[in-house]
Parts: sequence; structure tokens; C-alpha cells
Amino acid sequence: QVQLVESGGGLVQAGGSLRLSCVASGLTFSNYAMGWFRQAPGKEREFVGAISRSGGHTTYADSVKGRFTISRDNAKNTVYLQMNSLKPEDTAVYYCAARATAGWGTFANTYDYHYWGQGTQVTVSS
Repeated sequence: QVQLVESGGGLVQAGGSLRLSCVASGLTFSNYAMGWFRQAPGKEREFVGAISRSGGHTTYADSVKGRFTISRDNAKNTVYLQMNSLKPEDTAVYYCAARATAGWGTFANTYDYHYWGQGTQVTVSS
């Protein structure tokens, strides 16, 4: 079965950095666009960014643009989220998600994705 497993979350001070990883199994990774979402307590799950099948296209939410970078290694079935200049408002559970797709689009909605990981907690202290 398909599994997405996130790791790399933790507690960091404001201004610091973290790199999240998401390892996929049970699917042909290069056939999937990958997305990152986050959900803070009491809030809806929100789009962070996404990357195309080859890694040649990325898109980001305005709130993280310039601070976060998504990359992928198809040989390792892994997508990454590099988070720099972290702010307390970045505190959330971060989820990776996979969408089977033949092309690229701005896949910014939760319903765009077929598979989800269990999430990893990121806490940014002020």
C-alpha cells in the first residue's frame, strides 16, 4: 500500500531553520506531484507549496515564499521542505501529499491530492 512518512520536525527558535523529509513507498514516485500542507490548532489545513513530478516546477503560498524551498530526489522517493527564517506563526503539523498527474498545475487544494502522510510537528518559539 502507499505510504508517505514525514520526518524532521521539532522545536526551533524564531529565525532558525528546519528541513522536513517525506519518503514515499508503494507508488511510482516520479508519476506524482508532491505537496506540503500544514495545520495549526483550530485552523484548517493550508497549502504550503508543491513540486512537479520532475522537480522542474514549484509553487508556494505567499506566506512562505522566499523562506521555504521544496525539492525532491526521485531516486530516493523523497521530497523535502527546507524552512528558513522560521516564525512562530509557522508552528503547525506539516503534511506531505501525493497527486498522480500527467502534467503540472497549481495543486493547492487538499482535494487535489490522493495520498497523505501522518504529519510531523513543527514548533517555532519566539
